[in-house]
Amino acid sequence: MSVAAQSSLRLRRRKSKEDSSSAGPSDAAEGTPRKQEEIVWGKTPSGEVFRVPTTHDVLTLFHPGYPKSHLDLLNLGLLGFQLVLFAFFPRSASRLFFFLYFAFWRAAYDVGLGWVLTKQSKKKWIVREVQRLGWVGGIALIAFNLWVKTEAHGVVKDYGWYWGDCFFQRGALVFDGVFELAPHPMYSVGYAGYYGLSLISGSYAVLFVSLAAHAAQFGFLVFFENPHIEMTYGQRKLLALRTPMHPSTGRKPEEGTTTTPKTRPRQLSVVSCAGTDVSTPPVTEGETASETDELETDTETELDCDVPQPPRRKSQPSTKSSNPAVQRPRSPALSMHDLFNTYFRKDAVLLHNIDLLRANDLQLVMIVFYVLLGTFFPTLSTRGSLMLHFAHAFIWCLFHSFGLGLLLRAQSESKYMVRHFLKHYHYPRNDGRKGAVLEAFSNWKSIYNMSMCMTYASFIGLTWKSYSIPNNWTVGNELLRHTMGVILIIIHVWATLESYEVLGLFGWFFGDFFVDDFPAHLEYTGIYRYLNNPEIMSGAAFFGLAMISGSKLVFALAVLRYLSQWWFLSNVENPHMRKLYGDSLRSDAGFVKVIKTVAQKNAHILESRAGRHAPEIRRVAKEVKGTFDKVYEETAEVLEDFLAKSRPKISEVVQDTKVLLQQSREKLVISRVSNDMSQYDTSKYGITIVPSATAGSLRFHLGEPIKVKWRAPSHHSRRDWIGIYRIGANKSNLVTKTSSLGKWVPVHDDEWDGDIPLNNQRSDQVDCEPEDGEVVFKGDALSWQAGRYEIRYHHDGKYNVLSLAGPVEIYVEKPASMEFDSVRQALSRIVPLCLDSDPSLIPDSCKTALGLDPNVTDDEQRDPDDFRFWSEKQAKRISVAIQQTFGVELTQEVIIADANLSTLANRTLVAKELLSG
Repeated sequence: MSVAAQSSLRLRRRKSKEDSSSAGPSDAAEGTPRKQEEIVWGKTPSGEVFRVPTTHDVLTLFHPGYPKSHLDLLNLGLLGFQLVLFAFFPRSASRLFFFLYFAFWRAAYDVGLGWVLTKQSKKKWIVREVQRLGWVGGIALIAFNLWVKTEAHGVVKDYGWYWGDCFFQRGALVFDGVFELAPHPMYSVGYAGYYGLSLISGSYAVLFVSLAAHAAQFGFLVFFENPHIEMTYGQRKLLALRTPMHPSTGRKPEEGTTTTPKTRPRQLSVVSCAGTDVSTPPVTEGETASETDELETDTETELDCDVPQPPRRKSQPSTKSSNPAVQRPRSPALSMHDLFNTYFRKDAVLLHNIDLLRANDLQLVMIVFYVLLGTFFPTLSTRGSLMLHFAHAFIWCLFHSFGLGLLLRAQSESKYMVRHFLKHYHYPRNDGRKGAVLEAFSNWKSIYNMSMCMTYASFIGLTWKSYSIPNNWTVGNELLRHTMGVILIIIHVWATLESYEVLGLFGWFFGDFFVDDFPAHLEYTGIYRYLNNPEIMSGAAFFGLAMISGSKLVFALAVLRYLSQWWFLSNVENPHMRKLYGDSLRSDAGFVKVIKTVAQKNAHILESRAGRHAPEIRRVAKEVKGTFDKVYEETAEVLEDFLAKSRPKISEVVQDTKVLLQQSREKLVISRVSNDMSQYDTSKYGITIVPSATAGSLRFHLGEPIKVKWRAPSHHSRRDWIGIYRIGANKSNLVTKTSSLGKWVPVHDDEWDGDIPLNNQRSDQVDCEPEDGEVVFKGDALSWQAGRYEIRYHHDGKYNVLSLAGPVEIYVEKPASMEFDSVRQALSRIVPLCLDSDPSLIPDSCKTALGLDPNVTDDEQRDPDDFRFWSEKQAKRISVAIQQTFGVELTQEVIIADANLSTLANRTLVAKELLSG
């Protein structure tokens, strides 16, 4: 039978259900009309069905609307290059060149492409070559893997290859060669052979095993090698290092300025500029011994990090000190540290450092939220969509009236927003609170405006979703509803414009809640001549939209919007106005006065005409008025009662959560006890607390080291340790059941590596003399919270208590008066203790009190009040100490940015003034 006949028979064969169900996509697509793009399916010789990639005609290459591949871009580039050559070549040369150019590509198409396609048609040559060369790719990756490993060994030698620096020190490591190819080449590109084997085998199982093995190797790098290199070769870098900037010799100075050609090492610039985010990079990250570039920073000497001091109020304490040693220089040299903290202030990086009281951050969060909500929210029905819009508008209504209202009330009562920015953000020296007030007010204005816009937009969106155009405007009350709705909207717009004209920007944004510089006086002009709170009228548009839509849902939201605005006026704006303006605030507006006058006049006329029924009418009128007053008072009481009850409950929940977290941290320990206590006589163990050198008693200032003398039998465990605990944290005197939270020291410090003992052997000499010694609680081993504590001696790395001592009191010394000198004096004791009394860190002005020479300094231009840090933990200690001493909250970022006793004293005084005001 011929081939044509066979194919004819195949075409005539009826398809069974099984055939139709297993038919390829191309069969299913036959006969269907082409929509946007026809899906073409192909089949390999092995029978595998695949989707053929979409291709376009030649003219599509020039269509700007179609995406371009790399080959398309190459083609367009070659075509454009021909035009360039044609424009620049002389005519005689261009004729010969383009003739040869055309002949080459014509031959490549007709001869070359024809030969390749012939071999593909007959022997599947292209497919076979691709398969053969893809194995070649795997072999190349394996060869590259071997080359990387060999080159790496040639650089680090056996000493680095076998981690010799874990056992002994031979000198600094120098990395070059292949270590400049990629970061951590032995762990990154050095495992390319895994993926070469995956290509050769063509197995997903081999690929996923290779990925898992490679990830495990990166884990080894992150958790062992990088920390080891950091510890062995890294150098501690000072935070808040104020290195003066000097002009560059490569820049021509402007007229009238003088420059000092001087350079400084790059390391100092990077450390100073990086602020609190500096970390010592591993040596393997492409560092070489020859990498000693110096960075020349050019600036002008007239730049100054100080801002001219604004005029102060009489109540603001002086920032001058009577001690000449603490006077700040008039023009301190500009440093990279101050410059960095001027331009970078906890800026949001993705969602890190987000602060919802910063308008930009809040808007960023809202944008991301709306994008995610629109992307992942399921498709809703018409009713579901309507309810979603109602919930959306209702949430914005609550946020605008109650959320911002509570925030504004907190600002009125305790300057909450200003204190927030003063706590979390650094401002120039001698700025007072001007910078914090300006930033708080600026962010409030943006947040308030955004909230108002979103309130209107969400309400209009709900109205639009619930609105339908009437089919017949003359039937029923359709025309009347629309007319009245438009009138109410016009009244709303008019009242808003009139209010804005009287209030101006200052009153529109509630400026008197933030700014004290503006004169406090009232002007009853414009619409305020007639109404005390025209904001109530400005809500008429919501009822107008409710009438236009004819929706009960929209009307309900308009009522809620009115009630929430009424609460805002009654509980936020009016109390602040009474506090600010007192008796000058009028009780009745012009409109109310006129209505009352007319009502009283008509009441007298009615009484005179009512005769004997006048007392009854008067009684009914009083009852009606009393009913309305009662409803008003009860509604106000319900709202106030709800807020009054919820506020302490929320505060109580927050406080309870803090206590539970603290207790859970302390109790997050399984008390391991020893079972060999019968071998030890607890009466031979003892600890004694050495009294404070300053107080002469067991009262220690916060941060002051606590010395403890211990005595134990000679055969005591080398793993014994001593911890400090709050009084009452442990009910038992025999076993400690709460965690020390790192507040402990080993009895034999030289036999411990962190939390790991180096020697577990015990002495067998039972009859020898008792052993004694001394340990010191300092730094992180100290408790940085004031209170009463006890000290416990524990046995063999476990929680058996062998001796107790205490109580010990840790206290903070509060200044007698909140003046600059007393605050600075208190800080001059707090700061050195928080900095571990390190001479390289503490201010030069504090060295005399510690018995150090203040003239011995590493920087002649250093301000005597400047101090520095080795780690952010030390700044955190200062923050905790200031909070306990002065009741002022400052974050560690602000402490690091200030890094100066006088500046910190001024900031503390400003924050305390805000609290007391």
